Amino acid sequence: MLGNLPPLQWLARRRGAMLLKNAREWLLDCGDGVRLQGFLSLAKTNDLNQAGVEPAAGRIALLLHGWEGSADSCYVISLGAELLARGYDVVRLNLRDHGASHHLNRGIFHSCRLAEVVGAARAVAQRFPDARIFLAGFSLGGNFMLRVAADAGAPDSIAGAAAISPVLDPAVTLEALESGWSLYSRYFVRRWSRSLRAKRRAWPDLPDFEPLLSTRNLRLMTAGLVHQFTDFASLEEYLEGYAIVGERLASLRYPAAILLAEDDPMIPADDLAHLARTPLLTVQRTRFGGHCGFMERLNGPSYADQFVAAEFERFAQGSV
Repeated sequence: MLGNLPPLQWLARRRGAMLLKNAREWLLDCGDGVRLQGFLSLAKTNDLNQAGVEPAAGRIALLLHGWEGSADSCYVISLGAELLARGYDVVRLNLRDHGASHHLNRGIFHSCRLAEVVGAARAVAQRFPDARIFLAGFSLGGNFMLRVAADAGAPDSIAGAAAISPVLDPAVTLEALESGWSLYSRYFVRRWSRSLRAKRRAWPDLPDFEPLLSTRNLRLMTAGLVHQFTDFASLEEYLEGYAIVGERLASLRYPAAILLAEDDPMIPADDLAHLARTPLLTVQRTRFGGHCGFMERLNGPSYADQFVAAEFERFAQGSV
C-alpha cells in the first residue's frame, strides 16, 4: 500500500529513470496469433548489430507484474532498475489486457492463459539466442513464472524463476480477499471493472460486462466471466487450473525461489507446506513484508529486489 502512494511512486520512477528512458515497446509473438506487450531496456545501449538484433548482455530478466498491475507498476520498475544496474537486459511484460494492451487480443484475460506467457519466454529466447533468461514475477505474475518454469514448452535457455508473494492456492486467496479487509476487495473490483470497460471499448462486439460489474462482488464477477468466456465447468475448476499447491511444481525444469511474508493478507504462508517437495524449489519465509511490499527504506531497492538479484546470481552459477 505504501509503495502506491504518489511520493513513493515518484521515487521509484526516479530510480528507474535509465530503465524507462531506454525502454522500447516490443510486441511479442506468443503463438496462435497472440501478442503481448513488453518493454525492452538494454544494459548497454550501443547500436544494433548487422543482423538488426540488439546485442544482449548475456542475461535477460523477464519481469511480470501482478493482477491489475502493469509493466509500469512501481515494484516492477524498482526491480527492473536494480537489475539493469547489475548488467541485466530487462523486459517488462504486460499480461493480456493489462497496461494499455486491451486492443491487442480479442479474448479476455484469465489466469489460466499460461501458454501465451510461455510463448513470451520463447519469443525472448528466439530474439536473443545466446542469452540466458531469468524470470521474476509478483503475486499472480509470480504464480505465472513458476508455472512457466514447470512447463514442458518453456525455452531451454531459462536459468531460473523467482516469485515474490506468489498466488499459491487461488481459492484460498479469493476467500482471504472476501473475508479480510474490504479495502483489498474493493480495490480489485474497481481496477478489474475499469479494465473490462476498456476491453469492451477496444472490442465493441464483446458482450456487455455491465450486468456482472454491477454486482461489485469479486466472486460473482469471476464466476460469471469464467462461465461466459472460458471452457471451465465451474469457478472451482478454474481456480484449480492455476493453483500451484499439490504436485504442480513437482515438474519444475529449472531452479525456482519463493519469497513470502507471514503477514501477507492475501497469501497464507501456511500454504507453503502444500507445495511439492523438489530440490529445485527454495522458499524464504519472512515475518514481515506484506503482499509484495518488503520495504526497507523509502528510496532504494526493496528487500524483494535484493532477494531476486541474489537468486538470479545463484541461478547463474548453477546452484540448486
